[in-house]
Amino acid sequence: MIKRISLVLALVLMLFAMGGCTESKKAATVSEGKFTVGFDQDFPPMGFIDENGEFTGFDLELAAEVAKRLKLELVLQPIIWDAKDFELESRNIDCVWNGFTINGREDKYTWTEPYMANRQVFMVRSDSGITKLADLAGKTVAVQKESSAEDALAKNPDLLNSFGNLITAADYNIALMDLEAGGVDAVALDEIVANYYIQNKGSKFVILEETLAEEEYGVGFLLGNEELRDAVQKALEDMAKDGTLKSISEKWFGKDVTTIGK
Repeated sequence: MIKRISLVLALVLMLFAMGGCTESKKAATVSEGKFTVGFDQDFPPMGFIDENGEFTGFDLELAAEVAKRLKLELVLQPIIWDAKDFELESRNIDCVWNGFTINGREDKYTWTEPYMANRQVFMVRSDSGITKLADLAGKTVAVQKESSAEDALAKNPDLLNSFGNLITAADYNIALMDLEAGGVDAVALDEIVANYYIQNKGSKFVILEETLAEEEYGVGFLLGNEELRDAVQKALEDMAKDGTLKSISEKWFGKDVTTIGK
């Protein structure tokens, strides 16, 4: 009997300790003066590792400016993309900010207003002979797991079923290396990423004119976290008014691609 009581007491204490850890996680980040941004480090030009081994990208630069205006310390936290919900729910991050598509996820997160438009497209090798969606019939197509492109393909079963094979990659870097090596015939991905890749690889690749889906990017917070969302939204609106959004966009894209205030 004594051993049983001791075991129960130990379990209660362990659960209490775990609960304490959970509460400390809930109180972390913003309440400690930090703004922790979760991002995919293999998603150029929105968030990635540069040649010096530093985190950089359009979205990360926007996040840095927002943190500065909110008088918070920016913490950049690379995450596994298909674990983003766990990272938010466990309070390891305050938001997901990295080319995060709102469309189809409207009710799963608390969102800022869209700050940028994007399209899902197919990229192929320039010598592949593939010029339209119909040419993908029987081909091997790659897509990032849990990505907007994967969601868009699921909504287009006729196109999806025409492929010879669909491969899901952990990140776009892997998919694009497979494309370059000839392991796959096409990659379905964000147009922003495709254009950046082509800028760095020259004329090896082309983007098909027919698109897969139109979409918008936003900053996603844990459902119900409206207080922090509102603060970030206000900072973005102020950045649009004073030209900061335009300036950062022109630095990365050569033009203003942002949509807030327009």
